[in-house]
Amino acid sequence: MKGILLSGGTGSRLRPITHTGPKQLIPIANKPVLQYVVEDFKEAGITEIGVVLGNKGREAVQKFLGDGSRFGVDITYIVQGNPLGIAHAVGCARDFVDGDDFVVYLGDNLLKQTISPLVESFEEGDYAGGIALQQVPNPERFGVAELDDSGNVERIVEKPDDPESDVVLIGVYVFSPRAFEAIEAIEPSWRGELEITDVFQWLIDDGQRIDSHTVRGWWKDTGKPEDIVEANHLVLEALDATVDGTVADGAETMGRIDLHETATIESGAVVRGPVSIDAGTVIESDAYIGPYTSIGPDSTIRNTHIENSVLVGESTITSNGKIIDSLIGRGAELRSAEDALPEGRRLVVGENSNLRL
Repeated sequence: MKGILLSGGTGSRLRPITHTGPKQLIPIANKPVLQYVVEDFKEAGITEIGVVLGNKGREAVQKFLGDGSRFGVDITYIVQGNPLGIAHAVGCARDFVDGDDFVVYLGDNLLKQTISPLVESFEEGDYAGGIALQQVPNPERFGVAELDDSGNVERIVEKPDDPESDVVLIGVYVFSPRAFEAIEAIEPSWRGELEITDVFQWLIDDGQRIDSHTVRGWWKDTGKPEDIVEANHLVLEALDATVDGTVADGAETMGRIDLHETATIESGAVVRGPVSIDAGTVIESDAYIGPYTSIGPDSTIRNTHIENSVLVGESTITSNGKIIDSLIGRGAELRSAEDALPEGRRLVVGENSNLRL
């Protein structure tokens, strides 16, 4: 079985962060979302992976993933170009799939549970497709699956006004090569895109069986700033503490802290985990780093209270006050204005920004 990792899309809901880089490389607990997906493929025994690229950010994705060898996989790059829908992106990978069964994984999705049960269930039956599902309180925002008593998918409806079910598709799909017949047969939706839900419905109407697997644990579509912050919280919840860096005498640390061997917590700083601090970062005196915060590489934090936030890296934060529930892009510089009062702030700051708060 092969894997298709979709890494196109414009990331419009994550602007200004995605003005300067692909959304799939935004770090969660100091590891890009794409890396979690690649590792999930490998854990499921899928090591041949086709990465579908759009027009934007393709060089950055290729630079990060390379040929896949450092992750123990073999990566082939496939260029989709303009984003014309998930099904169109899958269709671009037909030559790569070359008659095999395959898993499609959206590159901005993050799961607590591995995809292995979905893959194993598909392989054990005679199916043309399989979908990962999860119960949600707002199914009208998603593709909704209607199942029979055996868990086979009877119908899929995209964003229905009055859903018949509360189980929705979450961005991981399994297909036999018959999917390409469906992609050729379906028409673009009102959005002008080839919809993956229409592929499944075509297969169902053609008499094919579609398997389903309900994912346990959390799932996040990291498409918006608040989703990034929440996903970071969820991943840090299960953080393994590895304090390899320098913690000076007089620094106060507690809880689970992942401190890179070249990172430093100086005397007078307070760090309360779970927290992830990457290479070359210095937490200086009078800084407070609160729970569920990830600070990327080569950053300096001074005289600032930061909590439940993601700092991508290479930033200098010296503002006098609180930063909470925030996403700070790479290379940002945040300082206090001369007349600033200390107060809590919730921010989304793009790459290489310079703010006085």
